[in-house]
Amino acid sequence: MIPVRGFEDKTVAVFGLGRTGLTAARALIAGGAKVALWDEKEAGREAARAEGLPVVDLSTADWSQFAALMLSPGVPLTHPKPHWTVDKAKEAGVEILGDVELFARTVNAAPEHKKPKIIAITGTNGKSTTTALIGHVCRQAGRDTRVGGNIGAGILGLEDMHGGAVYVLELSSYQLDLTSSLHADATVLLNLSPDHIDRHGSMEGYIAAKRRIFLNQGKGDTAIIGVDDPWCQQICTEITAANRRTIWPISAGKAMGRGVYALQGVLYDATGERVTEMADLLRARSLPGRHNWQNAAAAYAAAIAIGIPPVQAVEGLMTFPGLAHRMETVGKIGKVAFVNDSKATNADAARQAMSSYPKFYWIAGGVPKAGGIEDLQDLFPRVACAYLIGQAADAFGKTLDGKAPVKQCGDIETAVAAAHADAAATGQDAIVLLSPACASFDQFSDFEARGEAFRAAVNGLVKPKAKRA
Repeated sequence: MIPVRGFEDKTVAVFGLGRTGLTAARALIAGGAKVALWDEKEAGREAARAEGLPVVDLSTADWSQFAALMLSPGVPLTHPKPHWTVDKAKEAGVEILGDVELFARTVNAAPEHKKPKIIAITGTNGKSTTTALIGHVCRQAGRDTRVGGNIGAGILGLEDMHGGAVYVLELSSYQLDLTSSLHADATVLLNLSPDHIDRHGSMEGYIAAKRRIFLNQGKGDTAIIGVDDPWCQQICTEITAANRRTIWPISAGKAMGRGVYALQGVLYDATGERVTEMADLLRARSLPGRHNWQNAAAAYAAAIAIGIPPVQAVEGLMTFPGLAHRMETVGKIGKVAFVNDSKATNADAARQAMSSYPKFYWIAGGVPKAGGIEDLQDLFPRVACAYLIGQAADAFGKTLDGKAPVKQCGDIETAVAAAHADAAATGQDAIVLLSPACASFDQFSDFEARGEAFRAAVNGLVKPKAKRA
């Protein structure tokens, strides 16, 4: 745990008692603060009481006693409208912050010899894979590495800092909205496409939140920016003009005079005086597809930015075991392979997986994002058949009508069985791909639960349920 500094003998209100809120409360107490915890759900309040933490109804509390409001990232700060705790905090002149901000202030207050290296990663797609990949590269290079934030452990639940440590942090737009003091030695902005517009009000609001990752960087720091989409290209141009830090563009499709890029799966380092071929990513089994080449370029750049030798960075890339629910092969029955890409919660993420296969049997659907799958129409010729589930099934069926065969399946178990039957009937090598292009909340608690349901359905094909006597 990282004890939070700066709130000794002060009271901090904590709203939202999931993993983030409870971890932050413990860290605040460890640093000498007092806390008042609240959640609108009884389960959250019970979890706090079970740990002996003080539960206080913030709707009736005297807000003049609070030094700050620690808001969990899932709670609306501005859109669709501010949460009532945000209104109360502003009325009382109480600052609003998140757990990443508490971490940042604690690091900033530490003596120089205790300050760790920080690598911060954001983007619309690929954040978790890139964060895990950077963590793996750093560990393989012998660095004392802690990975957290929007992946794995809550940031304040990580081991306490020291001067030789490296913190690799995945940061969502929600977390960045609540962060103003973070100073990262290396920042990574992978890509941008429309997402979470309901929480940021517009694409401009979403981009503004993502750009906050570059706050406080200066001379000696490195900004690593994907330039394969127009929004990130514009940000790269603007930040380069500011000329306050080292800028390394990354790309998975074009050669550049400076930065790190991949062409046809070959990784090139153009951060020095000459371009050097570094690795054949086609040999990295856990990094298939162009989108993973961008992730690899980002990870390589981040590693060398904090002083890891290029050869060791490449060794880390090539030994990465991969992440669950991200183009994860979960089984093979005969000639049919099953790929779990449940993390693809929007069309742009689904595009990455769909582009990796010339033909596939596609399981899609759930809670649709704005635009649905309209932007994927150029890939519909690759769809041998689509098996649709969840709320989006009817709308996706209309979009696919006349462009690819469609079967309305309703749930994952039915979709897996139907896709397997069709794929196996061809007698050819085939891919059944779960890449939903949707959120999961209509049928599952999160994308992990959806991915596990897919895995269970595949295993159920191998081990049929015993018939009753």
